Amino acid sequence: MRRNLAQGVPPITWPQGIVLSPYRPELAEAVHRLMEQGYLEGGGRVPALELWQQRFETDPEYDPSMCFIALDADGVVGVCQCWTSAFIKNLVVHPRAQGQGLGRALLLHAFNVFQQRREGFVDLKVLEDNLRAQRLYESAGMVVVRREPVPT
Repeated sequence: MRRNLAQGVPPITWPQGIVLSPYRPELAEAVHRLMEQGYLEGGGRVPALELWQQRFETDPEYDPSMCFIALDADGVVGVCQCWTSAFIKNLVVHPRAQGQGLGRALLLHAFNVFQQRREGFVDLKVLEDNLRAQRLYESAGMVVVRREPVPT
């Protein structure tokens, strides 16, 4: 899916009690745990913590300032992991924070950051059967630009 960043981005409403932080290695375990949990519902999988962290932190498109971590009083409740190529790699919200607008806020925040970086578009991939995510992305102005078969 793709969003044209020439279009205006709606104002962001953050759920109460949420603090936004860039990724830091000391958050790796909590971020990894949340991503594992998110993939249970959205398909896919995450490698073991050590391998995931090594791959994540050494990827040529990695920039810790492009990985947005949402924290509440109990810890990590949201992750929006973006690559420098204007690609949203992962967007995951903890079940205790779902339905409060956190996913939308993280998505819109990523759009704003990519606009500030003078990107024309932002892309992401989503599985066809992940209807909840598709509705979120469409409500934020994203459109399907290409379909690909998923390897089995």
